[in-house]
Amino acid sequence: MTKSVKSYITLIVIMLSLVLLGGCGSKTTDSAPPVERTIVDMANKTVKIPAEVNKIVVTCYGGATNEIVVLGGADKIIGQPVQENFPQLIKMDPQFKNLPDVGSFDNINVEEIIKLKPDLVVASVTSPTGNKKLEEAGIPVVTVLTGRATIEGLTKEFKMMGDVLHKEKEAAALSDFWASRLKLLKDDVAKIPSDKLKNVYYMLGTPLKTDGSAWGQEFITIAGGINVAQKVDNANLISVEQLLKWNPDIMIMSSNIGPTKNSFIKADDLKNNPQMRDLNAVKNNQMYQCPIGAFWWDRPSPESILGFMWLAKTLHPDIFANINLTQETKQFFQTFYHTTLTDQDVDSFMNAQANQK
Repeated sequence: MTKSVKSYITLIVIMLSLVLLGGCGSKTTDSAPPVERTIVDMANKTVKIPAEVNKIVVTCYGGATNEIVVLGGADKIIGQPVQENFPQLIKMDPQFKNLPDVGSFDNINVEEIIKLKPDLVVASVTSPTGNKKLEEAGIPVVTVLTGRATIEGLTKEFKMMGDVLHKEKEAAALSDFWASRLKLLKDDVAKIPSDKLKNVYYMLGTPLKTDGSAWGQEFITIAGGINVAQKVDNANLISVEQLLKWNPDIMIMSSNIGPTKNSFIKADDLKNNPQMRDLNAVKNNQMYQCPIGAFWWDRPSPESILGFMWLAKTLHPDIFANINLTQETKQFFQTFYHTTLTDQDVDSFMNAQANQK
């Protein structure tokens, strides 16, 4: 083969290589990234959302803000209900102090939400009227369970929110934390003789309002109690006669429903109430106020796993002596909120009433 022929063949090979490389390059250049995607929210509704979510308005409590925060999306929230009931959350994310409050649940200001130009709104499954107004305005609405959650539902919600935020690994880590602590609780509760289980009344804000729904039932039973109101719906009123008939051994008192948020019924008020003072829990001073961290520990949120551990230790301190709640709380906040707590911080969670405004 002559030198000129070899050169000619080499030139042909080089040209073909350039054509092939150019073809591959053109495919990459011509393939535009997707502008939207779909997710299935907690109302089992398929929602089209932007491929990248950078601006979120929250129109509910129910731990939705906390889910976004622990998954690393705090800076994406541009509007939400005021968070002044949660000083720890404001301390960690002080920008929340000045965010616009555009309403909550069905009581929302659609015009103000439109002005904020959110990529999507995170709303409750319990506010269909407000959610419909937003959808009619062309705003994607992703629903969450709020107080209607179960443990299984909440775990699915973590995954969904992780998908929305492209924080799948963080959502999986949160679910793993829950799974490991729930297993620990369930394994120990299974060893408790049935006659050692305590009858528990879960008070929501006022003495005669309780939660016997799926959440209230799981909250108490997983911690080793018997929910006396297990057939009562969430946040329903009962009669004094019914409470006297149940005569619970222990009363756990929430502050998330009532005349004002974070307003606990005081133990002395029950002791001085002629209708309540003969209850076993009141006579034996077995009344406990639920902790508040960056959210209420007794309501569905990422933090409520700490509430399960708190209640287990409250009902059965000897059996759950192996749980170091201070250490568990510090670990949770360090891992998911990326915040270092002091012992005093944790103590303040356990004595929430003393820190009320």
